[in-house]
Amino acid sequence: MVLTRDRSFYKTLLRLAIPISLQNLVTFAVNFADNLMVGRLGDNAVSGVYMGNQPHTLIVMYIGGTTGALLILAAQYWGKDDRNSIKKVVSIGTMFTLAPSAVLTTVCLIFSSQIISLFTNDAGVIAEGAAYLRIVACSYMPFAISQVLISAMRGVETAKIGMYISFATLSVNVSLNYILIFGKLGFPVMGIRGAAIATVISRLVELSLAILYIFFVDKKLKLTIKDFFQFDRLLLSDFIRYGLPIVGGNIVWSVNMLVSSAILGRFDSEAITAASVAGMLSSLIFIWMNGLSSAVGVITGKTVGAGQYEKMKEYAKTVQLIFAFVGLFSGSIIFMLRDPFISLYSISALARSYAAQFINILAITTVGTCYQATCLFGLVKSGGDVSFVFKNDTIFVFGVVLPLAIIATVSGMPPWIVFACLKCDQLLKCFVAVVKINRFNWMKNLTRTADI
Repeated sequence: MVLTRDRSFYKTLLRLAIPISLQNLVTFAVNFADNLMVGRLGDNAVSGVYMGNQPHTLIVMYIGGTTGALLILAAQYWGKDDRNSIKKVVSIGTMFTLAPSAVLTTVCLIFSSQIISLFTNDAGVIAEGAAYLRIVACSYMPFAISQVLISAMRGVETAKIGMYISFATLSVNVSLNYILIFGKLGFPVMGIRGAAIATVISRLVELSLAILYIFFVDKKLKLTIKDFFQFDRLLLSDFIRYGLPIVGGNIVWSVNMLVSSAILGRFDSEAITAASVAGMLSSLIFIWMNGLSSAVGVITGKTVGAGQYEKMKEYAKTVQLIFAFVGLFSGSIIFMLRDPFISLYSISALARSYAAQFINILAITTVGTCYQATCLFGLVKSGGDVSFVFKNDTIFVFGVVLPLAIIATVSGMPPWIVFACLKCDQLLKCFVAVVKINRFNWMKNLTRTADI
């Protein structure tokens, strides 16, 4: 396997990956600010926010599916310099994200306690989680629209705007977290409710900035309000055809995450807290991996859309080597940061012990995640074979991961074994990914040649 000598590949990769990674870093920092500040309030507060964010996980995965479809189609049409079709795809993507977000917001506002009780029996966690969810649910719709707009810009290689917007969002969120959680500058102490209010306000700021850029600054697409009301049956058919497997794959993955949370929720609050802490460290390490993966996805979509298949094969071999290295490096970093990261939280000794065990497992499975997950998205899915990842995830989630975790839980196994069962697919999928990627049968041009 030989690295490509095409310098433009590395330049484009870095040009796209750096701002996307920085945006991901800021997005992580927003969530981490909530998590860390709330961590000063004790185990129930941390667990409550963790459980209160489970519906957000569902909408994030769904929106990730629709914006993933948008990004793939936009990048391929960008390779053909067909901007009118990109505008229509953005309009369709907005429609597909906004309506479900509105429905989930309504459900969470009405049934907040019942939703949290699906994941845990701990009365203290249910009370805290429901209080948080009733407020933070109001951020779902602004988040949905802003992600569509930022994804549209990524599809045409304008990656920096998302980074700048995220920096502003971080500043607002962290400042408001400090003021509202702990009752500064004359405000009352609001605890996790303050964290939820800060999140809602920061999402509104994020949306406002995205709208301002799209309508008044962007020179590539020049979107107008009427562009969001365009309807094209052929492109709608393409979006559904290619988007459904992506959305389906993300929904399968969100079901996996939700059921995983419910399984861990059967343990004590210390195990839930540990899962939250381990998840935050894992998210921190995945920042640069996700940035590289998103950048590879744009390059792949553009290259395949332009019909440059031999060049794409060369790129694919290079990408696999890059992510194998990223995986080994990331796993090592997770292990080395374990104890210092856990020490940031004011949690019980048992929760610290669980967190250390969970992070040890993540240090191993991250190696597989970096290779198979990012290559399957950045290459296979972005290259046009949108249904493969959906089928692969469905088989592993319902045929391997959840059955093993449920058996381990019913058998009375300790939390770390259950957690290992929930993460085992990250290594097993590598064998499938190696075969699939190197057959190169995933390169499919999804664009239409006729003027639509």
